[in-house]
Amino acid sequence: MNLSNLQPAEGSTHNQNKRLGRGEGSGKGGTASRGHKGAKSRSGYSKKIGFEGGQMPLQRRVPKFGFKNINRVDYQGINLDTLQALVDNGTVTDTVDFATIIDNRLATKNELVKVLGRGELKAKLKVTAHKFTATAKAAIEAAGGEAVTL
Repeated sequence: MNLSNLQPAEGSTHNQNKRLGRGEGSGKGGTASRGHKGAKSRSGYSKKIGFEGGQMPLQRRVPKFGFKNINRVDYQGINLDTLQALVDNGTVTDTVDFATIIDNRLATKNELVKVLGRGELKAKLKVTAHKFTATAKAAIEAAGGEAVTL
């Protein structure tokens, strides 16, 4: 080994590129490979999302229509056949409350739950939820259960 064949240890260097803007002699001085003038040549430049070079961007070109209600309340629906499946699995015996629904991953803790009327419920259950459809409430009570609104 001598001074002509010294090199750094394997993996110790990461950046093999030429340093920009460090004088004409480096080959990357002057404009530092940014070209002349324009936004991209300047410091602090960052392109906005959806920018199309000054052309009217897509999100402004397409027509907007309809109405978005900012006060809309979304409910996570749970059908009666899903509740019956929980009874059949042996997961639930007599009560289905909000904690049980979360434990079985039918909803998250931040969602509002609405029991819907698809399927049939044979088991006698005390179901606790934020809302019930009329058919779901009738089916639960017909099976001998109780529908409790949170």
